[in-house]
Amino acid sequence: MEVFVVMTGFRIHFYLIALTVAIPFWSTGDELKSGEFFTQQSWSQETDFDRLWLVNLPQNAEPGQKLPVFLFLHGNGGNARAAMMGFLRRHPRMAESYILVFPQGYQKSWNIISERSRANDLGFIEEIIETLATFDNVDPGNFSVMGSSNGAALVNQIAIESKNPRILNYITAVSQLNGFQHDGTGFKAKGAENDYGKKVSPLKGKRILNISGVEDRLVPYNGGPSRVIPAKGGKLPFLDAEESIFLWARQMGYQGEKLSKPTRAEGDKEIFSYLDGDVIHYKISGAGHGATGALTETELLAFLTGSDQ
Repeated sequence: MEVFVVMTGFRIHFYLIALTVAIPFWSTGDELKSGEFFTQQSWSQETDFDRLWLVNLPQNAEPGQKLPVFLFLHGNGGNARAAMMGFLRRHPRMAESYILVFPQGYQKSWNIISERSRANDLGFIEEIIETLATFDNVDPGNFSVMGSSNGAALVNQIAIESKNPRILNYITAVSQLNGFQHDGTGFKAKGAENDYGKKVSPLKGKRILNISGVEDRLVPYNGGPSRVIPAKGGKLPFLDAEESIFLWARQMGYQGEKLSKPTRAEGDKEIFSYLDGDVIHYKISGAGHGATGALTETELLAFLTGSDQ
């Protein structure tokens, strides 16, 4: 496996925020290869810290073929290597058609509210995307980002705050919007101190899929405070999962009423589809925080390619 150091960063001490500056170690015309990459960031916990992200390319890709990119963000306590091994095992067709990218969260977490990490994770993911877009074998306008649990919370935050036009699809597994990200009046930017004080308007035209388990004891399907996840002043509150996807649909241009019944049902799955499948929710009965496994590779690929309605 090849190792690349691709960026450096610096810290503005009086603002206590992290910035990254891309300094590529390749020339125009290079092709991306599978391997380990690092983005260097500084923030309140670290200085010039090398942040790992793993890349897996299809083995049979043709030279010069421009491939879509799929980033997967692990959950709290997870890591990029285990996430990559598990994802490749469960998604063999995606491994042959997508560039798969697995970033590592600082201290095995993503900075949302009260996690161990205080890093600028939005900046980290956006810098990865901009770096990848420079390679000849990358489709620069076809990026998707998926996260599980704490990783899904970061995906929600990226969808709320990022203005990057390269990202087409967002997939959140077992973590709908929390009560800081949307307080009932609007979507909120996280802010440097995780105070969620500024109302923002997420970029329109994005496609969003969420999957949640009805029996989830960590992230309650029907909303309310988590029994476990800490937040300022107590436990982290969540929106109702069906309300969360409706708010996303409305942000993306849906003008109808909230769906009170699923668009279709398949066994323990109930699917709520808005905007011809551009915004979609999978409700998994009998499943808890492991509900991600109910989303098959075929269903994920159908969403990514726009054939799931």
